[in-house]
Amino acid sequence: MDYEYAPLRLPSNVDRLTAAAQLAIQAEFSGWELARVQLFADGTRKVMLRRRLAPTPQPGLSY
Repeated sequence: MDYEYAPLRLPSNVDRLTAAAQLAIQAEFSGWELARVQLFADGTRKVMLRRRLAPTPQPGLSY
């Protein structure tokens, strides 16, 4: 399966509940899902979102 990825960096002043709310909004309205979260020593988070790529139609074939 092919996915597209969107990296996102959250600053250290964004608490966990706010980050979860932002990610839930992205998931519900844009089709993103959480692929990975990396927490750094300074409190910043690197988040990787992913979503499936829409199938591209082949020439001459109908869906």
